[in-house]
Amino acid sequence: MDFPVISQDWAIAFSLVLLRVGALIGTMPLFGERIVPVRVKAGLALVIAFLLFPTVSPSVPPISTDFLPLLSRMISETLIGAALGFAARLIFAAAQLAGEMIGFQIGFSVANVIDPVSSIHVSLIGQVQYLFAVLVFLITDSHHVFFAAIADSFQVLPLFAFHVSGDFMNLMVGLSRDMFVLAVKLSIPVIAVIFFTNVGLGIVARTVPQINVFIVGFPLQITVGLFFLGLSIPLCASLLQQAYGNLGQAVYAILRGMK
Repeated sequence: MDFPVISQDWAIAFSLVLLRVGALIGTMPLFGERIVPVRVKAGLALVIAFLLFPTVSPSVPPISTDFLPLLSRMISETLIGAALGFAARLIFAAAQLAGEMIGFQIGFSVANVIDPVSSIHVSLIGQVQYLFAVLVFLITDSHHVFFAAIADSFQVLPLFAFHVSGDFMNLMVGLSRDMFVLAVKLSIPVIAVIFFTNVGLGIVARTVPQINVFIVGFPLQITVGLFFLGLSIPLCASLLQQAYGNLGQAVYAILRGMK
């Protein structure tokens, strides 16, 4: 029985495809978390790379085996996959930042928990907002965007076509800016209510000095903050759904910006 001969160019090309896919799997939300075993990530990356390679191999040009050019191409393919996953990570970071700001305002800044994803101390409300963002991410099937993007990426941005342009850098800066805008939008309802609550407490402290505002204000802030946090869930879900809806456009814009 004759087995097909695997040429050196094909082996290197498959390694480059695997690097792009693996970088995306390792950085994208949900699949790239630390709680997901490395074997699962590696197996998923291998399966996707095997499925995509037949569509990529016919257009692979001759590959230089010199160390520096090959290393440069390996780094380029890794950056492509990491950039795609980074776009969605910013949305999750915005949700967690919004939770951090809300927790600070209602007095939960010292109530931290260990985030199993990043293994760092995060605000309790920040972790709740992060898990809520994950829930909306799955409900809206936004993870399908990445599998479609990695399949189309080799047509939009073939192997060896990576190039960092000014448009790409402007796009990444814009996505980072939008992260802070989204965090403010997610947190502003609760922050505004807490602000007016503090104003009311200040007025009470001036008019009725006998009331200990610090003792009364702390549980009042927590109660009001959690109540309006629950009321703002539909607004947060709508904002996250809108952000995930624009995710596909942002991902393909990143690919075009690296041509």
